[in-house]
Amino acid sequence: MAVGPAPQQDCLSGPRIVGVVLVHNEDVFVERAVRNAAPFCDHILLMDHGSTDATVPILKRLAKELPSAEFHRLSHPRESHELIAGLAGQDTWIFAVDGDEIYDTTGLLHLRERINAGEFARTWMILGNVLNVTSLAPDYRSASGHLAPPCRSMTKLYNFAAISSWSGDAPERLHGGEVVFRPGFTNSDRRMLHDEEAWEESDFRCLHMCFLSRSSKESGDAATRENIMEKYGNSWQRVIRAVRRLVGLPVTNWKDSRYRRGPEVTVSTTAFFPTES
Repeated sequence: MAVGPAPQQDCLSGPRIVGVVLVHNEDVFVERAVRNAAPFCDHILLMDHGSTDATVPILKRLAKELPSAEFHRLSHPRESHELIAGLAGQDTWIFAVDGDEIYDTTGLLHLRERINAGEFARTWMILGNVLNVTSLAPDYRSASGHLAPPCRSMTKLYNFAAISSWSGDAPERLHGGEVVFRPGFTNSDRRMLHDEEAWEESDFRCLHMCFLSRSSKESGDAATRENIMEKYGNSWQRVIRAVRRLVGLPVTNWKDSRYRRGPEVTVSTTAFFPTES
């Protein structure tokens, strides 16, 4: 499998941007996540693995409606990386979006202008501002949560012109495997925009709905929901968690440790949700 030609690619003066959406049971926010990200992308892959809620019908409808989008049903999340691995070495940025990540579209379009102007040509990865949302107002006009910084930024925007290959065992897109950099680039070539720009002025900012229910079929505490790497990755942390559960010891809530740092703040979300929401 490989990414085909981009039907929407009209920004010929700049790099191509390919969006990569990978979801499982995300029917609450996934449509807004996709719609906000799509104008930033020349091409966007909508990939589902095993959803049992309304996620698949939503993605199929969006794939028909958005000229830049195509839908893929995956048997394993590793296929999401196989779809984009062949783009290594090309003048292409890969923008990975999860179903609980809602970006500021206007900000993304400003960021696109900066990318086209060459500001990030020597950059491997761009990290942006994030609000890890603990509550969302019923009218979608405001949200409360914890900002990055001081939380870690989980945005995923990679310059594939910086690498010659990304192969090996990748449990999902842009995770694991072996990255081979082209001469002049290293893994340290990162722009920490979340350290340079305040939330209010940021072009690259995201509402991360990680503490809210993301599926109509979800029950229990959304904060304990495992991510893809926890389910499919072969990390030592996964082994430790399994052993602790087996012997009845408490398991650390990784979302709290990563995404609930610093004070809780409330921000306007009007830039993220159209009025009709």
